[in-house]
Amino acid sequence: MSWRVARPTYDDSQEGGEAMTEVYLPDVYVRLRERFPEVAEAVDALGRATGSAGPLDERTQRLVKLGIAMGALAEGAVRSNARRALEAGASKEEILHVAALTITTRGFPAAIAAFSWVEEVLSAER
Repeated sequence: MSWRVARPTYDDSQEGGEAMTEVYLPDVYVRLRERFPEVAEAVDALGRATGSAGPLDERTQRLVKLGIAMGALAEGAVRSNARRALEAGASKEEILHVAALTITTRGFPAAIAAFSWVEEVLSAER
């Protein structure tokens, strides 16, 4: 998978979503955003709205999203949400625990796949 530095339209880890941060994003994701900017804007707005719709803090939201991504076997989303959970203050142990919880809900093969993706993210963070 090819990655490049890009500036997302928002950073939902910041209050109000206004802060811009430089991050590495998959080329395909960047191309989709460039090809369909109105759709990307709408998705960003929906992300902000869902994030502020309830009482969960950013760290908890990221761990929940990580679990959902693991259950869906969505590799890119697992990697992204693992990184963003770390940025939101989740510990490596908490992120690995989410992978372990996947076993009884989604099955051992899904948990192993998720665990391998998370391990790669965590080893890159060292």
